[in-house]
Amino acid sequence: MSNYQFHSLSKINAMKKIVKAILIAGVIFLPQVSLSQEDQGCFMLDANGQQIDLGYLCGEENSPQPNSTPGEFQVRIKRREAGIPVIDVTFNGKHTFEMMVDTGASGTVLTPEMAAILAVKQEGVIIVHTPSENNVPFPTGRVAMVAVGGVVAKDVLVAIAPALPIGLLGQDFFGNYDVIIRENVIEFHVR
Repeated sequence: MSNYQFHSLSKINAMKKIVKAILIAGVIFLPQVSLSQEDQGCFMLDANGQQIDLGYLCGEENSPQPNSTPGEFQVRIKRREAGIPVIDVTFNGKHTFEMMVDTGASGTVLTPEMAAILAVKQEGVIIVHTPSENNVPFPTGRVAMVAVGGVVAKDVLVAIAPALPIGLLGQDFFGNYDVIIRENVIEFHVR
């Protein structure tokens, strides 16, 4: 290897260390000085004030990888329940639950256990038509943040289903995305 190549590799390695240090500093310090307390997670702000998800650096499983196409997010399917994909969904930046991606559900539905852990306060009641019953009352409340991969929704109205064994992620969360369900991943494409 020539001195020039070695010198170039040395500069590249030095630049990588600098970039890594900047990213770590951004992850550690930006949320403390630039964001409100309800904004949690592993991210930094770009020059326009837009959040850049750095969850893949912090070990967050459903964060988009750096080679993702802008406006496109992929989420790994963990398994299927009755053919419906189950993925991990993070609430309020700290609680992750398995949920079914239900393209036929108009809203996001939590189990009573999920609602208790998230301390959801009941705001009202909606009447729901389920596959097995019509006119079923479901309590409603709000969660501060719902995140899947690079997709984040804030101040989300949720229903609480007394008999569901697993939550449902509905159209209110991903309605602004084209959703492609593949064998092992779900792709969200901004419209």
